[in-house]
Amino acid sequence: MRKREGNRPDRRIASMDVTTNEVMERLKARLDYVGSGIHKLRPGDYGFVPSHNPRPTKSVCDALRSIPLDEAKALFESGIGLGMVSSFPENGVPKYIWAVDCDNEVYEAKTKPDTDGQYHGYRLGDDDRIMRRYVLDEWQRRCKIRS
Repeated sequence: MRKREGNRPDRRIASMDVTTNEVMERLKARLDYVGSGIHKLRPGDYGFVPSHNPRPTKSVCDALRSIPLDEAKALFESGIGLGMVSSFPENGVPKYIWAVDCDNEVYEAKTKPDTDGQYHGYRLGDDDRIMRRYVLDEWQRRCKIRS
């Protein structure tokens, strides 16, 4: 698997002053998690036909366990709800959305090329330790602030 660590300015979580509840609710209504077969070991209930195998160079979202589509969508929406999105232009969409599951596993969703508001996701693994720690710390901070 390729090394993913690096300085990517577009891969930063937007400030809480731009991710207000109102803005995030509008995003929730516009965005959709659809998944991608190239990030799945077990396609489960995603409906990928024919069944897919992940590309060797891609991170898989279900390396530790199978993640049903409803759970993936719930994680996606919880990430939006906490404002765990990359910066985006007015009336645009963020390139990235991050979420953390109940086992503190960090997931990153990314827009699908040439689609309007459709995302696929993957778990951030050992090849992305710095980003994983950054997202986990910010997730925990925002959970405390918004609860």
